[in-house]
Amino acid sequence: MAYHSNPKKILKPLLQIFGTALALYLVLRKTDVFKLVSTIKDANPLYLLLSLLFFNISKLFNALRLNRFLKAIGIELSMMYNLKLYYLGMFYNLFLPGGVGGDGYKIYVLQKNHGLKMVNIFHAVLWDRIGGMFALLFLSIVLLLPSSFSSEFPQLVPYAWASLAVVYPLLLLINKLFYKQFVGIFTVTAIESMMVQITQTIAAYFILQAISLHTNQVDYLAIFLISTIATILPVTIGGAGAREITFYYLLNFVHLDTNPGVALSIIFFAMSAVSSLAGVLTRIRHETSVSTP
Repeated sequence: MAYHSNPKKILKPLLQIFGTALALYLVLRKTDVFKLVSTIKDANPLYLLLSLLFFNISKLFNALRLNRFLKAIGIELSMMYNLKLYYLGMFYNLFLPGGVGGDGYKIYVLQKNHGLKMVNIFHAVLWDRIGGMFALLFLSIVLLLPSSFSSEFPQLVPYAWASLAVVYPLLLLINKLFYKQFVGIFTVTAIESMMVQITQTIAAYFILQAISLHTNQVDYLAIFLISTIATILPVTIGGAGAREITFYYLLNFVHLDTNPGVALSIIFFAMSAVSSLAGVLTRIRHETSVSTP
């Protein structure tokens, strides 16, 4: 019997593996690897634990926000089940290149168990992502304003302030035009989106403390948020390589040491990977209908 495979399903993971390898190669060939390894090895474990704690707090906010969007379209999940499903999706995003991905898996499971139209679940998950992106953009601009980038591009500072003023009004306008079903929870989910980014930034700050980086921290944190945007693009496996290459070139641009930035990105990815294991180590029993108080 002839075996037929979909070339696109094979090509996508291959391209992601290639993208990850290329990005890491470009960074590591210009990095003092021994110094990098030493920086990571000598990191303060107490600060790393604090970073891991705040990283997972950010995931709690993230799962809570998604649960609100799902409730708005008629899916009521217990918080524990929603959290397990979220971590399992995070595992798929990190370790299954070219597959359905974490969001795709959640959409499939929720549609299968609740019988709603897949398009409704898709819009809930998509709007959850869009809200998170706007919060990421807002906080990135906030940190860029006092950073070295403002000194490099003083002519762009007024535009940055103007952007801050319009980010959330624009999001609200899009919400009212295209996602009216979520208008009633706009404020609370916007706050939760901001808390996701703030707690992740705190996690990054503690990594900088762990590797004894005490100068120009605002620059490293601003680039950390920018690199998060880069990891969303599906060109590498779980964002690996994308964050490192963003750190390397942007830190070079403002003439700062690239080693702490690359170390930060590697440690942060490791924390994401370790945390995501909760998704497969915890047994998940799919709910068909759950009423929340």
